[in-house]
Amino acid sequence: MIIAILLLLILIVLVYNYYVHHGRNGKLINLIPGPVGYPISGNVLDYMCSREEQWKLLITIPDKYYPILKVWCFFTPVVSIRHPDDLETILSSTKHIDKSMIYDMLLPWFGTGLLTSKGSKWHMRRKILTPTFHFNILQQFVEILIEEGEYMTRSLKNAGGTVVKDLVPFVSEHTLNAICETAMGTSLHGLGTFQLKYRNAVHRMGELLIYRLLRQWLQNNWIYSLTPKGREQAKTLKILHGFTDQIIAERKLYHEHTNGRYLKSFDNDTSIETDDADTIGIRKKRLAMLDLLIVASQKGLLTDLDIREEVDTFMFEGHDTTAIGLSFLLALLAEHKDIQDRVRSEVDTVIQESGEKFTIKSLQNLPYLDRCIKEALRLYPSVFFISRVAAEDVKLQSYLVPAGTILHLNIHGVHRDPNFWPNPEVFDPDRFLPEKIKNRHPYSYIPFSAGPRNCIGQRYALLEMKAMVAPLIHNFYLESIDCLKDLRIHADIVLRSAHPIRVKFVPIYK
Repeated sequence: MIIAILLLLILIVLVYNYYVHHGRNGKLINLIPGPVGYPISGNVLDYMCSREEQWKLLITIPDKYYPILKVWCFFTPVVSIRHPDDLETILSSTKHIDKSMIYDMLLPWFGTGLLTSKGSKWHMRRKILTPTFHFNILQQFVEILIEEGEYMTRSLKNAGGTVVKDLVPFVSEHTLNAICETAMGTSLHGLGTFQLKYRNAVHRMGELLIYRLLRQWLQNNWIYSLTPKGREQAKTLKILHGFTDQIIAERKLYHEHTNGRYLKSFDNDTSIETDDADTIGIRKKRLAMLDLLIVASQKGLLTDLDIREEVDTFMFEGHDTTAIGLSFLLALLAEHKDIQDRVRSEVDTVIQESGEKFTIKSLQNLPYLDRCIKEALRLYPSVFFISRVAAEDVKLQSYLVPAGTILHLNIHGVHRDPNFWPNPEVFDPDRFLPEKIKNRHPYSYIPFSAGPRNCIGQRYALLEMKAMVAPLIHNFYLESIDCLKDLRIHADIVLRSAHPIRVKFVPIYK
């Protein structure tokens, strides 16, 4: 009886496999070149290796099958593209905006916020959140970013003498502080052990997300929840969600006590003079992204759970990706002393002209640093891929991809494509001079994605990177310890090194 059932199951699998590969969609997919897979499992076994080996596969296989390839994950095809024309076809469309199932690993933390939501919900959230990143609002946030950049520099000064830092954890501490205050209006400074507990929870959650891949194949939450990693994730999520819920409740109470005066002025100049808030002993707070969400909730557009989804999304996206980008930028500057010196000369001139104080105007007057940041994000894009689902049949350069296919948009690959970037491995900020940009394919450089679902916080991120780097370069010489060419990258949600990226900070005595 058992043997008969097994034989029946095998027959069903074989028939289904034939149907998938020889049906209309399967035939279209199999026209696309790609590595030969095994029966049933496809190419899954090729990727059953260490994350470092997975990374090597991710960057070498696309070169072999340039500019498009397909792989099979059991009965699910994935089509990888990296030619700017194909990327433009997908990213510029208002149809192919839904993320693939790989983002499901983020759902326990973010829910269906801006990053992971689909269809009408995504459109509504995007509309609500877009004003948060209006230039007038960013001007208020820049003050916080500048303060955190100076705080980071001061922490090195207080250590005394030359300091060696593992960049990612060092920078992450400060990008997390910055996004916490700009997103939630609450500084982690001065929170003592709770600050450390929350910060550790954020960082640990990022590490644990990789284990959510297990759910992609098992499709059973309860199986994952029974594993040690699942139990640890549940404990970590409790800390993260608890903190966010507490901040939301306190913030709403604050606005109740001040009769919502500061919310009414969110879109205007928010420097309100002394009013009733002072008489009842409530200190006026800086406006934060959270305040815009509270306004939306008062209009009945968002629940408290909706607000938490977006705040948690900001917290992860707004600190981790920026920290990775900053770490690679500092490492590149440490390795290229001539470029570092040129950045320092520009920063020194600007700060002297602004009275030894950074402002949003002085940050905007750093064109060479701006080019260095863009070039660092070309070589080491924090988010090195995007995964979408084709909403309908879509014609790329050479192949028709059927509706429902998972599309892997290879950002890392297009950024190093020699057809669009001469000597692509070389760090050359002058690639981004205006005369060199104008004739370049607009979709050959997409560190913040592009099109209707591009990164909503890209201007914030670029301002933060400038605010963090400028005071460091002004006060320290950077010397490399770990060469970037020797780093072993491993596959993750964002670009990560398998080993520390260390830089030596040597004080400049003036």
